[in-house]
Amino acid sequence: MSPYEQQRFDFLYEQHLTNLTLQGKRPATIDGYSRAVRRIAAHFDRCPDNLTQQELKQYFNVLIKSHSWSTVKIDRNGLQFFYKFTLDKQWQWLDIVKPPQVKRLPDILSVKEVGLIISRTRQLRYQVFLLTLYTLGLRLGEAINLEVGDIDRANMKVHVRDGKYSKDRLVPIPRRTLAVLGAFWKTHQHPKWLFPSNNSTHNQQMDRGGVQKAMRQILKDCGILKKNQSSLITSQLRHPSA
Repeated sequence: MSPYEQQRFDFLYEQHLTNLTLQGKRPATIDGYSRAVRRIAAHFDRCPDNLTQQELKQYFNVLIKSHSWSTVKIDRNGLQFFYKFTLDKQWQWLDIVKPPQVKRLPDILSVKEVGLIISRTRQLRYQVFLLTLYTLGLRLGEAINLEVGDIDRANMKVHVRDGKYSKDRLVPIPRRTLAVLGAFWKTHQHPKWLFPSNNSTHNQQMDRGGVQKAMRQILKDCGILKKNQSSLITSQLRHPSA
């Protein structure tokens, strides 16, 4: 990319990030949509503000062969946002790329398997985390972001903030889980996070990647083989009533 192209790209990329923030996009969406713009710029080695429809078709044809449809969808939506809000251009995106509509039944953990996973988890913080995830029926990010102040002991409720579709909700908490969380909090006594980072120098919550890595190892140790382990890690370790 020439110095001029790089300068123009840097300017438009910063505008892209600003627009994503102004449109209230979630951090994960901002990350995905910004990566989409960086990826296509790297592919053509130039600022992607004047790409033709034929070039876009060529790009997505290559992307489909090298990445999952999930990535393709994120890139399509990210570039659509970039062209609409940053470049003020419209494209017939569905004429360029349209991911197939495929419905699959997810792999589900049985109650026995969940119990085995929790009992075989060696690190206390991951054991308590998985117990909380299951008994409260939370998604991975919802459990990671739980704060001390979200626990209403008097009414036996947990305030889950910014969940799916950016909605809050109140979730009943079993007495056993409440007692376990209380005992676990005493081991770290973090003023904000129920599940703080293991790094004492970081005032942050537990790392998502660390949880996923630990979960993969636990599944392996338990001899639980599922085709789509990522879905188990991110969403399936939840109580059936959730």
